[in-house]
Amino acid sequence: MSTTSSHWDRFQKFFVRYPQIGFSIDISRMAFEEGLFDSQAPSIEKAYVDMKALEAGAIANPDEGRMVGHYWLRNSDLAPTAELKAEIDATLDATLAFAAEVHAGKILAANGQKFTRVLIVGIGGSALGPQLVAQAITPATPPMAIDFFDNTDPDGMDRIVAQIGTEIATTLTLVISKSGGTKETRNGMLEAQAAYQAQGVDFTKHVVAVTGVGSELDKYAIAQGWLARFPMWDWVGGRTSVMSAVGTIAAALQGVDVRQFLAGAAAMDAETRTRPTRENAAMLLALMWYSAGMGKGAKDMVVLPYKDRLVLFSKYLQQLLMESLGKEHDLDGQVVNQGIAVYGNKGSTDQHAYVQQLRDGVNNFFAVFIQVSKSRDTAGFEVEPGYTSGDYLQGFLRGTRTALADKGRESITLTIQEVNAFSLGMLVGLFERAVSFYATLINVNAYHQPGVEAGKKAATDFLKQMGQVLAALPATGVGATADEIAGPLGIDAEDAWHMASHLAANGKAKALEGNTPAEDRFLAV
Repeated sequence: MSTTSSHWDRFQKFFVRYPQIGFSIDISRMAFEEGLFDSQAPSIEKAYVDMKALEAGAIANPDEGRMVGHYWLRNSDLAPTAELKAEIDATLDATLAFAAEVHAGKILAANGQKFTRVLIVGIGGSALGPQLVAQAITPATPPMAIDFFDNTDPDGMDRIVAQIGTEIATTLTLVISKSGGTKETRNGMLEAQAAYQAQGVDFTKHVVAVTGVGSELDKYAIAQGWLARFPMWDWVGGRTSVMSAVGTIAAALQGVDVRQFLAGAAAMDAETRTRPTRENAAMLLALMWYSAGMGKGAKDMVVLPYKDRLVLFSKYLQQLLMESLGKEHDLDGQVVNQGIAVYGNKGSTDQHAYVQQLRDGVNNFFAVFIQVSKSRDTAGFEVEPGYTSGDYLQGFLRGTRTALADKGRESITLTIQEVNAFSLGMLVGLFERAVSFYATLINVNAYHQPGVEAGKKAATDFLKQMGQVLAALPATGVGATADEIAGPLGIDAEDAWHMASHLAANGKAKALEGNTPAEDRFLAV
């Protein structure tokens, strides 16, 4: 049998489509054996059982004793209690109503004018989800422009403020933090407040909180008389929060059909809740991850969407997978160091970047192509006789897929008909469910993030020690070396050097550079 014929036979065998929702998955170019379905049958069955329990409200995050309910956000009928269902429905209605009132001019800026821009202050999932939606499915000319403070980088925030300019007088700010204690978001809020005040604008008349009820941020918003507050729930993690108020307010303000976005995810949930394994796109994805990485994350996942509007999807999946699956211990307490590294950009840009290595370099990855059938909304034209730009995009996708396969490089192809609210919802829902399934296959808790918390603690310790270093700097004389500063404080000399260098670079200290870091000396200013 020819190679072409065997490819065709394998394609027919491992191509699954859901015509009623305009989706398909092709796993034929993955190098798995059919015995995978039998060898993993017990784990597959457990994954289905675990998912059913999770959706019913079981404690799915044992470390924190929490339910995991992002599936309820797009189908509140799944919520385990009538009270939760009512709260989900009421919050969604309230966010959409708020956006409608802003658009209608019923909620106005402090100067009496309509709001024209949105500024999101958040980090991680509190920014990534809204950023993905803003890039992928907002209208080409949205009713409100959007900007993000998604880091505690002052230069980055300064640039955003400069771009907004005097339009800050009609900018609505959303501050998003479940606990209200996230320092990056706290800093962004204070920076935003200062930007408003610098132009004589009343910040409190322009700001909305999305946070946990009773959190530090919630109490602050009440005390300051902010414009509005919307809840975040402890059973929704940041990386799966885009369909909560975290994402729905910003999306609605930008003119997105939020209910269609939720409907797309609900439709994918429904398909992958009932179908058998060989037709279950989410389980097939999880099994391909397992097969390619030998159940240990031995290969990276390279996400290649052939559509500009999906350029942030790889970044979104990077957090969803790596924060969910990158774990030191399994559920039995064994050291497993699990995870799947994710990166990507978009096609065909990647063909002029790292596809060279993917084809000819180290074979330490599998690719996920995302194909969008419809090329464009406008009529378009031929760039040469018989061919459009969209034809070329399709040719580059197929060519890259073939070039990788010819060198034994594995790939999965996902296809949607067009990029819209419904189809983006489908893709988000698909990967969320695949993460849950895969977590069961490798026996890890997908819903906690101890490594993130460890990083936050280390940063807090560093900042506390930097204050001690500043206080210890001599005001006169030849200054002090890192060793001389660190010794009495009982901290690491390298840390002391970095702290003092940072202080000097930002005008809080003076540095006298020696021949080596050990000879550098620092003075107070």
